[in-house]
Amino acid sequence: MTSSYFFSSSTKQYGTTPEPLLLLHRRRRHHLPRHQVLPLLSSAIGEPHLPQKPSTFSLQPLRPSHRLRKPFFATTISSSFEGGEEEGEQQHQDEVPEGMGEAFHISSSTATAISALIAVAVLSFPLLVRSQLGVGAPLKSRALTYATLLFGFYMAWNIGANDVANAMGTSVGSGALTLRQAVVTAAVLEFSGALLMGTHVTSTMQKGILVAGFFQGKDTLLFAGLLSSLAAAGTWLQVASYYGWPVSTTHCIIGSMVGFGLVYGGPGAVFWKSLARVMSSWVISPLVGALVSFAVYKCIRRFVYSAPNPGQAAAAAAPVAVFLGVTAISFVAFPLSKSFPLALAQALACGTAGAVLVYRIIRKQLGHLLDKADSSGTEPKEAAVLNQKVGFLTEIAGPKGTQLEIVYGVFGYMQVLSACFMSFAHGGNDVSNAIGPLAAALSILHGGASGAEIVIPIDVLAWGGFGIVAGLAMWGYRVIATIGKKITELTPTRGFAAEFAAATVVLFASKLGLPISATHTLVGAVMGVGFARGLNSVRAETVREIVASWAVTIPVGAFFAVVYTWILTKLLSYIL
Repeated sequence: MTSSYFFSSSTKQYGTTPEPLLLLHRRRRHHLPRHQVLPLLSSAIGEPHLPQKPSTFSLQPLRPSHRLRKPFFATTISSSFEGGEEEGEQQHQDEVPEGMGEAFHISSSTATAISALIAVAVLSFPLLVRSQLGVGAPLKSRALTYATLLFGFYMAWNIGANDVANAMGTSVGSGALTLRQAVVTAAVLEFSGALLMGTHVTSTMQKGILVAGFFQGKDTLLFAGLLSSLAAAGTWLQVASYYGWPVSTTHCIIGSMVGFGLVYGGPGAVFWKSLARVMSSWVISPLVGALVSFAVYKCIRRFVYSAPNPGQAAAAAAPVAVFLGVTAISFVAFPLSKSFPLALAQALACGTAGAVLVYRIIRKQLGHLLDKADSSGTEPKEAAVLNQKVGFLTEIAGPKGTQLEIVYGVFGYMQVLSACFMSFAHGGNDVSNAIGPLAAALSILHGGASGAEIVIPIDVLAWGGFGIVAGLAMWGYRVIATIGKKITELTPTRGFAAEFAAATVVLFASKLGLPISATHTLVGAVMGVGFARGLNSVRAETVREIVASWAVTIPVGAFFAVVYTWILTKLLSYIL
């Protein structure tokens, strides 16, 4: 919400409560007249509505001095919650923005202008890609290169619209970041990851999807198939994004490539072992993600919520978690040296620096609350919990008041950090889903060998990063709403558990070479957090829709690839 209100009458004054705030928020979104919303507000705060005296109630904006002090992110925490974590949740997960303007709280004309600027940039930028559009190249070759770059952008755009929700969906759903903050943060990190870590991208044929030997001497057909795979995967991703289904972009492009190879190259043109590994990840990824997030969330409830001072326990646990996470990432994913002792020492140094940084941020932003919690002592209900025998699966009531605000604040920072890492890593890895086929097609177009390793120019990587950012800004809110709001209710602690679990599983699975999908892992992790609170906490209808979209991703991608290849081969026969 962009602003806060309090409700006043001639006889009584009421503080902010989640339900009346929600009603006001809906009134602003749907432009309801005051005479329609007043009865709802009256019922929400327990005061009868008197139509004959409309002046009894007045809606007045809170002055800045009355607003709660919050960290730099818009964490949905409030010490006014009387029922702790479980009862103090805001029930607004069904509210999905209906457009870019509503999602970012800007006017429709501003949203249209932004979309128009992006469209102009898309049509103009390929003309500046000097590594591909040579000055002395024939006009026909330049036109095909221009069209190929647009195909690659279309795929990258849909990756941003769908897959970036893996990194930022839980942060928005829990309130750790607003949608605008999430998009800006992800845009910077996704683009940086694509630009700095995307150099490993090679030809799609070298990734074990197609057998290159089956297309020797058929460069035109292979070129059409690569462009068709980009278009087919982009088409299905766009459909999925429209309905808010989080599907795997990796599975989508693989399905498109398999469909093309099977129909135009025969069964021997496809590495069936790779396809089997992809299909097995439909079960492995969400299951492992759910198990790890279930365990992480239960650990938070066991060791933080049951502590004498939950706020202090959360503040003490955060630097330890950051130390372990940064050390593991530095050593496993991004080793700084080939020497084991040196790499381990450098990883430990990075972990220590990260822990110290987080500790200082927590003390600076939440120090006044920590001091307040120390001076006030343990609340009676919390002390009663200490006298009970608490097990790993024991249901523990969430903290309240200042303790709740500290716990949510700490885990809000933790969740933002994990989301930033996921976003940066995603930009560096999943940009290959667009740039891989694009680079292979450009290589064929410029006379390169179809089986040779392809070196990706920096401007092509920047092109893919720009496509991801554009898709995220224009359509990313749709899938973010599904991940963050429609599967289960998320808070900063639950969001951190899901994000941390997904990042850990993807990191180690990638290192071990296991078939893991980042999308499926995160969806499973969100479900695992919901299962930790009870089976009824997970929305079965949303889960069924997501699983169904997973099951049809490869067949639909293959179908579109075959159809688009047939169309493109006909067109290229007239051009070439």
